[in-house]
Amino acid sequence: MQTFSLQSGSNGNAIYVEADGVRLLFDAGISGIQAQRRLREQGRDIRDVDALLISHDHSDHIRCAGVYQRKFEIPIYVTEPTLLAARRWCRLGELSDVRYFRSGDSLAMGNVAIHTIKTDHDAVDGVAFVVECDGRRLGILTDLGHPTDALQRTVESLDAAYLECNYDSNLLATGTYPPYLKARIKGPGGHLSNDESAGVLSACGDQRPLWVAVAHLSEENNEPELAMEAQRLAVGRDYPVYLAPRDGCSTVLSV
Repeated sequence: MQTFSLQSGSNGNAIYVEADGVRLLFDAGISGIQAQRRLREQGRDIRDVDALLISHDHSDHIRCAGVYQRKFEIPIYVTEPTLLAARRWCRLGELSDVRYFRSGDSLAMGNVAIHTIKTDHDAVDGVAFVVECDGRRLGILTDLGHPTDALQRTVESLDAAYLECNYDSNLLATGTYPPYLKARIKGPGGHLSNDESAGVLSACGDQRPLWVAVAHLSEENNEPELAMEAQRLAVGRDYPVYLAPRDGCSTVLSV
């Protein structure tokens, strides 16, 4: 299995996963032109993508889904409540190939299974994903709300993960966000901090993934070095920690 992030953060999200000939995109928060160019830079053609899977209704994850389908003929997999909610604030346009799943379902595409995991994020029907093929499991775990026992069990079952590290607690506390927004981010329906994600990794013990890529970093309330350092402090400096950048592709990673 190979994967890379095309972009990750509140300015737009898209993650590519390829396994046993199946090519998947998770989320459509960047333009079709950007997605096409960034995939081409990594030697991939967006027209070869077999499915676009949407995690939730927030615009940084779904706003360009209609373009991906109409321009590149990619079928969209989404929950019905997510699509209905997204249409209220995103101009998705006409969609001709929508394939609904329910949060908690597992989808089969060739020899690849995509498990959907309901999250506590303040979306209408948000999910995270685990991609499984040939006994290997990759988690795409962002917009999670808060650490839970279910999240802990999921991370312990993985070989690798994109793991949300949205904010540094000190930067959020001293930053310019209004109080209501700070409360939302820290609240049970918000995002995981660097330390919360590090706590999940630390609690895995010997069952932690082989690597993590810190993802969905806040532009104002975080820094890549802080997010990565928090994970290394929790599990050791030799542990592989990668970055899913806010403004471009990550390195290509193997699972």
